[in-house]
Amino acid sequence: MKIKVINPNTTASMTEKIGIAACRVASPGTEIIACNPTTGPVSIEGHYDEALSVVGILEEIRKGETEGVDGYVIACFGDPGLLAARELAKGPVLGIAEAAMHAATFVATGFSIVTTLSRTQIIAQHLVERYGMTHFCRKIRAINLPVLSLEADSFAKTMILKECQIALKEDGCGAIALGCGGMADLATEISSQLGIPVIDGVSVAVKFVEMLVSLGLTTSKVGDLAYPIAKPYMGMLSAFAPQ
Repeated sequence: MKIKVINPNTTASMTEKIGIAACRVASPGTEIIACNPTTGPVSIEGHYDEALSVVGILEEIRKGETEGVDGYVIACFGDPGLLAARELAKGPVLGIAEAAMHAATFVATGFSIVTTLSRTQIIAQHLVERYGMTHFCRKIRAINLPVLSLEADSFAKTMILKECQIALKEDGCGAIALGCGGMADLATEISSQLGIPVIDGVSVAVKFVEMLVSLGLTTSKVGDLAYPIAKPYMGMLSAFAPQ
């Protein structure tokens, strides 16, 4: 089984971290292909970043379809381009936010999210509502550090742990979802320290994709997730025209 784990930003060190987390939980016989687009934002921290990252994500999906990839993970907590990617892919495509929220409801009756910037709290809230998680999500918290600080700032880990501790004390949550792919390496350690499930969306998304593929479940091609309608695209996007 081949699973392509796409970091939608162009920061290779974050892709490496995400790939390590994915490989750690993958079953024997599952090949993890961790990658990132070559063009696009170095981090994703708003609607504009998300919009411009989607073309790179779709290019990686398109390549994966010719490489025999069985399923995909979009490793950004904004789940950018998720439905568009499902249109292109035959196999299952999971975003780490959707996967993390569902996993949290399997192990707790309420969860909190700890993310990076306050502006991404709003984006996460949109996803909570879209995924029908309003009843389960106790609070969305931010450490107010940019995404790339997770790579360079040794204090970021301490801030994440502290915010998780506050969430456990104040929110009435039984689990915490880490709201950034760049936090993928922290879940096990924080879970051990707090004594509650702390969920990395990359890891659970990989396991969900493995399950769906092993069950023979592919993306429905009836209705809005059917393959894109063939038509010309103009200008710089002409190469992306559906055939």
